[in-house]
Amino acid sequence: MLMHFQFKPLFKNQNIPGWSFSFYYKKYRYTGIYHQTGKIEWTLVTPGQDEIDLLTTQVHELMLYHVYDH
Repeated sequence: MLMHFQFKPLFKNQNIPGWSFSFYYKKYRYTGIYHQTGKIEWTLVTPGQDEIDLLTTQVHELMLYHVYDH
């Protein structure tokens, strides 16, 4: 489970899509950029191959809820 998920717009003009995000998972901090297309660009630390699909799915769900459904 992701802990302390946070996101913010990349640009001052919030009409331009793109968000930076961060969260903790298994005591590691992950950060990235969520693009309008749904592509995730991991920054600093990339999750391991065995966990990247799970984390990507969870980030997509959280972004859909917080950005597009609200």
